[in-house]
Amino acid sequence: MLIKDRIAKEKGFVSLEFFPPKEKGAWPSFFSEVEKLKRINPLFVSVTYGAGGGTQAGTLDIVTRLKKEHGFEPMAHLTCVGASKKSLHEFLNSLENAEILNILALGGDKPQDADASFTENEKFKYASDLVGFMSKHYANFGVGVAGYPEKHPTAVSMEDDLKRLKNKLDMGGDFAVTQLFFDNELYFDFVRRAKKIGIEKPVIPGVMPILSLNRIKRIVSMCGASIPAGLMAKLNEADKKGGDSAVEKVGIEYATAQARDLLDNGAPGVHLYTLNKADLCLSLYDGLML
Repeated sequence: MLIKDRIAKEKGFVSLEFFPPKEKGAWPSFFSEVEKLKRINPLFVSVTYGAGGGTQAGTLDIVTRLKKEHGFEPMAHLTCVGASKKSLHEFLNSLENAEILNILALGGDKPQDADASFTENEKFKYASDLVGFMSKHYANFGVGVAGYPEKHPTAVSMEDDLKRLKNKLDMGGDFAVTQLFFDNELYFDFVRRAKKIGIEKPVIPGVMPILSLNRIKRIVSMCGASIPAGLMAKLNEADKKGGDSAVEKVGIEYATAQARDLLDNGAPGVHLYTLNKADLCLSLYDGLML
């Protein structure tokens, strides 16, 4: 079933995002965590892979197992930087054959360890290029796109970034999933500004629980997100007193309150970045009392 149709039918949902391990030896542990999350009954689950499609083959296996063996509706992330028409057709045909008909269309980054053989295709530089390709060749697919409440790190302005989101949705994107953020007013302002320029399709907020102070500092430095001063003060205090375990407690409590506020104030659902940690996701979900 297309995710856009599920979104239209259900409000106040939870969806999940996984970042599967590259090594197949770690897959049993990963799928053990996945199985625990069936209790949440997520509207859909998304599956990432490395820059430049570094783990694309594994992604196909994993989304297939998530659907066939675990009963989830999966959405495969698909980046186009470094891709060719041939490689995109091959991957999308494989998804179609496996009855996986939802993707998150992304531009992506050049792999950090790319060698001299890596080349960028001028026809596939941005997510909008991939959305256009999907609309032309795979109109039966559902297509999600990314939104950035605090602006994409490479965008020239907030206005330009929002226009790029509208372009992706106008070209065939069905809904947007946001980058992580920690101040809900950023999301609500983002949605208000989006509506002013004619964006009416759903914008699903992405929520990431903070588990480690060092890790979240690294993540926000890469994606351009910010941490409110009050939250940062609590995290620093927790880190000094109890290290990662204390930070995790603060992070889960904050993410639960954040998700509850989003749902209470009109967000269509929340997209939870699981960090492949079932117990913390279940703790957050139970705190929502859906």
